[in-house]
Amino acid sequence: MAVGVCVIAIESTPDFGSDHTSRPLRWLVQIFCGQISNATWEIVHHLIRKTGHFLGYGVLGLTWLRAWRMTLPETRFLVQATLALVGTALVASCDEWHQAFLPNRTGSPWDVLLDSCGAAIMVGVTWMFLRLLPRTQQDNGD
Repeated sequence: MAVGVCVIAIESTPDFGSDHTSRPLRWLVQIFCGQISNATWEIVHHLIRKTGHFLGYGVLGLTWLRAWRMTLPETRFLVQATLALVGTALVASCDEWHQAFLPNRTGSPWDVLLDSCGAAIMVGVTWMFLRLLPRTQQDNGD
């Protein structure tokens, strides 16, 4: 989990603002997809960045979930999942608050919501997966 938070902290710097990621990401996308107009690229770049938010915080939510499942193994899954989602939302809130003070970044409550949704969906998928496992393999999956 600490590694995930460190990656988020690094990505929260001015060097990873959209003004710095557009050029290398466009180059990479155009290798596979060919030339893209500027108007189309603005949309694609935005979607790439938001997908990164969703997936990155989804993985962070899973690491929080694993940490709570290992720390509180006798606790119900719902409690562990709630703690994981609260932890993820706190990290997302701190990240956006930090970005609000940077010249080329913005802090957005919508990004906190997107990040939290990524974690919620990943935790939900984990819950469904655990429900499908035979009871002998489950570790408190209810």
